[in-house]
Amino acid sequence: MEGSSGDGAAASVPLVKWKNDFSRAFQFYLDRSTPHTVGRWLGTLGVAAIYCLRVYYVQGFYIVTYGLGIYLLNLLIGFLSPIVDPELEVSDGPALPTRGSDEFKPFIRRLPEFKFWYSITKAFCVAFVMTFFSVFDVPVFWPILLCYWIVLFVLTMKRQILHMIKYKYVPFNIGKQRYGGKKTPASSGLSKD
Repeated sequence: MEGSSGDGAAASVPLVKWKNDFSRAFQFYLDRSTPHTVGRWLGTLGVAAIYCLRVYYVQGFYIVTYGLGIYLLNLLIGFLSPIVDPELEVSDGPALPTRGSDEFKPFIRRLPEFKFWYSITKAFCVAFVMTFFSVFDVPVFWPILLCYWIVLFVLTMKRQILHMIKYKYVPFNIGKQRYGGKKTPASSGLSKD
């Protein structure tokens, strides 16, 4: 009897080691992908296209797609929102300036770009796996879900854009002035000997 419980513990050791090795390797490649923003988003676009093709060819899983759309909308709101909402909180840390005389404070997202990308990619992968289980294929009239999601998207984005206008912040770098460091004089082709 004692040998059988020891065998179970000994058998789980390789499984735990494999899990730790896999987790370490996954984190290594995730960390290496951090500076490659365009490549990451293109990969996510590919995963999203595969998911869309799967749903299109199966002609089902519309409720999974609706849930995915709601989750993506929630992530988008987090991505577009400042870490400290001027309507809700008074903060001692960085806050958005509300008047022209206020000190400039940088826009800090509630959901950083990397976490936004990672969450979207994970969501598409989970939704894709869900399309292989018929229990998630609930029969619904998909045009109603689509119309409801579009109305929800428009109302949410309208509220978010009005919030951006009211508190004068833009969550993107497009059109913002960029400051360069000191430029060093170009070295001449002649070397000093």
